[in-house]
Amino acid sequence: MLHKKGSSFQRDCHGRVSASEYRQAISAALTQEIGGAGSAAKVAIGWTGASERTAKNWMSGSYGPTAEHLIELMRNSDTVLAVVLGLAGREEAMTTERLKRVRAELAAVLSNLDAICDAGGNDTAS
Repeated sequence: MLHKKGSSFQRDCHGRVSASEYRQAISAALTQEIGGAGSAAKVAIGWTGASERTAKNWMSGSYGPTAEHLIELMRNSDTVLAVVLGLAGREEAMTTERLKRVRAELAAVLSNLDAICDAGGNDTAS
């Protein structure tokens, strides 16, 4: 889930992404999503099957995840997904996905409200 607080992952340039920029962006995203303590590495391990040392290296920004691990991180973390799309210059793709999710959530809320109103209306009509 994207949090309203924390870092913005906007890029300053539109050129190639450096290895350092990639490592730091993933580190920041993971820290924002799951925290920076040892338990955060365990969450990343659970998501990816990576070793503890590997997950801690991602958290510290010493190394970035390989493609296979990155895919699993993106599958489990909207923040990592948003960062990767931002690094690729494709922020609008995340916006579209977010709007779809928000719309589905709103539809569920409206359905629940309709059920509550219908149930309340039936009690007063009796």
